[in-house]
Amino acid sequence: MRLLTVLVAELEPVLSGPTVLAALERATVRPAGQRRLAWAVVDNPDLLTGAGALAPTPAVLRFIDELIKAGATKVLPPSCPRCQRVVALSKQLDGQRICRNCFAKTRAVPCSRCGSVREPAARDANGGPLCPNCLVNDPINLEDCSGCGQRRRVAVRAATGPLCQNCRPRPVLACGICGRDAHCDISRATGQPWCDNCQHRWIRCSGCDIIAQLRGGTLDKPLCARCLNPDPDFWDRCPTCKTTWVLSPRPCQRCVLGQDIRTLLADESGRIGADLAPLERALTEVERPDVAMGWLRRPQVRELLAGIGRDSRTITHDTLDELPPSKTLDHLRSVLVASSSLPERDERLVVLERWTATTLAGRTDPNERKILHAYAVWHHLRRLRRRLNGAHATHLQCLNIRSHVTAAMNLLDWLSGTGLTLAACTQADLDRWATDNVSYRHETGNFVRWALAHRHARHLTFPATRWQGPTGPHDSEKRWDDARRLLQDTTLKTSDRVVGLLLLLYAQNLGAISRLTTEHIHASGNHVTLRLGTSPVVLPEPLADLVIELVETRRGNAILNKTADTPWLFPGRRHGQPLSPDYLGQRLKKIGIQAGRDRSTALFALATEIPAAILARMLGIHIKVAVAWQQASAGDWMTYAADVSRRGSL
Repeated sequence: MRLLTVLVAELEPVLSGPTVLAALERATVRPAGQRRLAWAVVDNPDLLTGAGALAPTPAVLRFIDELIKAGATKVLPPSCPRCQRVVALSKQLDGQRICRNCFAKTRAVPCSRCGSVREPAARDANGGPLCPNCLVNDPINLEDCSGCGQRRRVAVRAATGPLCQNCRPRPVLACGICGRDAHCDISRATGQPWCDNCQHRWIRCSGCDIIAQLRGGTLDKPLCARCLNPDPDFWDRCPTCKTTWVLSPRPCQRCVLGQDIRTLLADESGRIGADLAPLERALTEVERPDVAMGWLRRPQVRELLAGIGRDSRTITHDTLDELPPSKTLDHLRSVLVASSSLPERDERLVVLERWTATTLAGRTDPNERKILHAYAVWHHLRRLRRRLNGAHATHLQCLNIRSHVTAAMNLLDWLSGTGLTLAACTQADLDRWATDNVSYRHETGNFVRWALAHRHARHLTFPATRWQGPTGPHDSEKRWDDARRLLQDTTLKTSDRVVGLLLLLYAQNLGAISRLTTEHIHASGNHVTLRLGTSPVVLPEPLADLVIELVETRRGNAILNKTADTPWLFPGRRHGQPLSPDYLGQRLKKIGIQAGRDRSTALFALATEIPAAILARMLGIHIKVAVAWQQASAGDWMTYAADVSRRGSL
């Protein structure tokens, strides 16, 4: 013992002999162990100055810790020879003391269930290795949570019983990222509290401008793992892909997503068909794996994908049409089209044709069915296809045809109920129908005039009603107040501000606004132009800045969405489709703008200031519509000039 105290005294003069002996007794109690410790240090004094990883006994490491606690400054704690971290060296490998993490990595093997490469925590009935995560999540190890009552994995054990991850007690702290007071955990990357929302949040990193999981920074300047701590040795790697920087030994979200997709789309032999390979590739390469995982958790989606994967036939639109129609199927079809697994087709037109065929098939009278077929298919649908010329039908176009066909069926049903046919209908009968019915009056008039032109009816008159101008009040002051509010209120969403301003300043209907693309916008020098009609409009400075900001920050909510791939200025939830006009109207209503009334006010005001020809070219409306609005707002000036000339000649 004397040699040990002399050695330590030469290294640390501040430590007295009794202090060294007290540290020795705390490191190991048994005299034999104390002698072995002293011999090891005397034989290799470097153990006290950083070479502690070569200690033959763990007592040497405890002796070093006690000396440091006693005030030693030249005695150095040893670092792990593999990861170079100064941590507890609790394991021995190849004659060296290493940390627990490095020791676990040397024993890591693929888990027989999840495939993650980790140190086995146990083995299954067949002798296969099980990682700790699969062990604790095994149904036999789950327990009833005393908080929520559900059978889940035990996170902690309290006095009331086992608690799951959601029910475990957590302190309410100010989140170090969003600043919100909430139940928080302590981040291993920053050492600061972070709430559940921030733990699952995906962001565009302010450092490298990539889409990644939030790991630090603030909501204004979020940071990914690589930008938070660029030291590659600080982070672990995903055990599956070996590339994603993580702190958890579990596979990253992208690898979990890929495994789930392969399980769903595989056939009975475990292979994915060539027709579904583009879908698998597109889903595994999404910008936001968490969004795709949330979509795949839905039971209806999993059932559809599993059925498609097991089907031996090549995936086509016809095979999907055999399935029961649903919103989930429609969304899945859009995903298949976006991933190039299916060719693109006009779904609205297909649905309209299917509705027309089903509706006509339900008519029992052969003559009525013949008339309705000619009216719906050869008149309306043929005109619509010619007007589309390869483009896709809009919601309003399909709704318009449905309304006209429904109006025709209602009139035929009324005639049948009174014992009449369309050929036997007289003007008195038609007037009696008009007295009893007020719905679909305009559409019914179109059907009657068509029937007269095609000799399905005789001696009837149903004149078209000419538009007499807008109804309701026009509040110009409110229009300008709303426009000023949208230009100045930075708390509103940029997309809502742009939609509202295009409606208030340029009288654009919501259907035209929703179909705007980035190709309609052109920035040149200090000017930004927007092509609403045939003549581009130069946007004023506040609105121009908002439009450019919207182009740069627009984000769609589709699963396969990538901003660079969508041309829409207002991308929607369906792949390849913009936000619907109805949804835009709901968002405007929440900020106090009535789309129909406020657009009428704007168009009424513009028609008083701009000639009809220029108004039509600027706003993209038909010249007849522009003339009608000009007449309603300021009168027919050509008629007025003729009247003045005629009065002068009297």
